[in-house]
Amino acid sequence: MKKETKNKIILLIIGAIVFVIFIFPLYWMLVTALKSQVEIFQIPTPLWPKELTFEAFQKQLSASSDTLRGFKNSAIIGFGAMAISTILAIPAAYGLARFKFRGKKVIILLFLITQMLPSTLVLTSLYIMFSGAKLLNTYMAPILADATLGIPFSVIILRTYFLSIPKELDEAAKIDGCGHLTAFVKIMLPIAKPGVVVAAVFSFVYAWGDLIYGITFITDPNKRPITSSIYNYVQQYQTLWNSTMAFGIIAIFPVILIFIFMQKYIVSGLTNGAVKA
Repeated sequence: MKKETKNKIILLIIGAIVFVIFIFPLYWMLVTALKSQVEIFQIPTPLWPKELTFEAFQKQLSASSDTLRGFKNSAIIGFGAMAISTILAIPAAYGLARFKFRGKKVIILLFLITQMLPSTLVLTSLYIMFSGAKLLNTYMAPILADATLGIPFSVIILRTYFLSIPKELDEAAKIDGCGHLTAFVKIMLPIAKPGVVVAAVFSFVYAWGDLIYGITFITDPNKRPITSSIYNYVQQYQTLWNSTMAFGIIAIFPVILIFIFMQKYIVSGLTNGAVKA
């Protein structure tokens, strides 16, 4: 057997093992959601349910369930945070990539530092600010809070993407009579589309998966995001594991769809943006 063929087989085996490790939690969520509560606690636990039951999913999607209402609330918060993060991050990233000014490295460093700060660190200060602005118990409070997570990441990603675009395109646009704004809108933005999609997707995912801001700034259960509904299935004497797993599958379903259909843009945006820093 040739050495190259041997290496390919080894890499294939390693890839298959890594794939199984990553996909098994999703598989186990689905299997547990399709089991009855009695079958879940059988020893040994079956790898596939003997009798498929969709009762857990029916409860989640029923009109009386909090899941659909939380789904709508999370969509409002997610799209709102995504819009604010993307709109503010694009010009900021372009300015940091194209213009030279004092303190630019310090600003970039501050953006990097904010990525390392936990959400709980700014929770109290944000609560005081939103309380003074009468934004508590409104969608705007978690939208703005989640945008603070998305903006630094989006700026860092988009800045490196704009740096990878040749400056000769700017010069050619100026020769053709375009100003900075016209060149930015008509030339840079279309070229940077994959990077913009990456920034928008990750901003949405941050906001969709947020729990701490949603339950802190919103006390009205009718306005809370879908992530807060997880507590409904952790009871005093037992945990409804099939309902919990069915809820988890429904909650992550939009994120899975986004990564499936936006995969081309996400891969292109991340790889092209990593060329130059």
